[in-house]
Amino acid sequence: MAECENPIRFGIMGCAQIARKVSRAITMAPNSTLFAIASRSIDKARQFAVRNNLSEEVKLYGDYNDLLDDPCVDAVYMPLPTSLHLKWAVLAAQKGKHLLLEKPSALHVKELDKILEACESNGLQFMDGSMWYHHPRTAKMKDFLSNLELFGRIKAIHSSSSFTGTSQFLENDIRVKPDLDALGALGDAGWYCIGAILWSMNKKLPTTVTALPAIARNSAGVILSCSASLYWDEGKTVATFYCSLISHETMDLAICGSNGTLRVEDFIIPYEESSAAFSFTSVAKFVDLHIGWNVKPQEVHVACKLSQEAMMIQEFSRLVKGIKLSRLRPDSKWASTTRNTQLVLDAVKNSIEIGFKPVQM
Repeated sequence: MAECENPIRFGIMGCAQIARKVSRAITMAPNSTLFAIASRSIDKARQFAVRNNLSEEVKLYGDYNDLLDDPCVDAVYMPLPTSLHLKWAVLAAQKGKHLLLEKPSALHVKELDKILEACESNGLQFMDGSMWYHHPRTAKMKDFLSNLELFGRIKAIHSSSSFTGTSQFLENDIRVKPDLDALGALGDAGWYCIGAILWSMNKKLPTTVTALPAIARNSAGVILSCSASLYWDEGKTVATFYCSLISHETMDLAICGSNGTLRVEDFIIPYEESSAAFSFTSVAKFVDLHIGWNVKPQEVHVACKLSQEAMMIQEFSRLVKGIKLSRLRPDSKWASTTRNTQLVLDAVKNSIEIGFKPVQM
């Protein structure tokens, strides 16, 4: 098969926990291959290779620069702490490596713009690591939202992403360290919520963003839990989200339209790898005396031959191959998706810092 020929050769910079899932996805995708792993020490790279049963053909580096200097590496997946993204992402672009960057992509949009500019000026594909966009369920949900007869126009959205961090997590994980991932729950779990809301609104930025006063921080000042509201003047649409590292596991997305509603409980990580579902209700009414409904929610199941992570790698590799072999231009929609998410995240953070006042976009 043509797709399997000349696979895109990936290098992974950093041996974070998420890199285990992505390394598996790279080996599963038909048009990519895991070529190299780099860590801050060769011992950590070797431990990662052994733990994940990697082929002996995978190169191991004890320095990020060595991986970036390898001319055989086409693309880099970078799951480094957010505070290191600017330095290493820009350097990767300068070395001609296409960039799959773990979220949150940057500490703020000014940093992100420097990363995107480095990729654009070197003709390189950029994408962040939000895997759920690539699941076929996501496209199926968009079909329903786009059906004016069944769904109508969006009136309200709510999203949540939360989990209960262990005591060890809350003390030692990079996501609670101000010098590594200063955005905390907002950058980690909140990134998904904001992305889902903007995806629902076809990437249209809200008019106003307001953080809500219910917020929790650790002793270092890193956000462990927060929430916010977004408002669009046009259409009078409102959205809310809740993100937390100290609450029960949720990955919810609920979208209410003028004619229908859509709900999904596992939009970030599906309950099962091989299939995923969502429910929708259209033109629902109460029956006489309000003792029931005229319809029940319909459940739609969507099969997935590859994991959503592998589908992300497959799409990214397809774009890279088009640039590499056919001299196509990078697909800019992924950069704009990331930038819009970052802009709203920045607005939430700004609203928190100014006492939960509205921030105009």
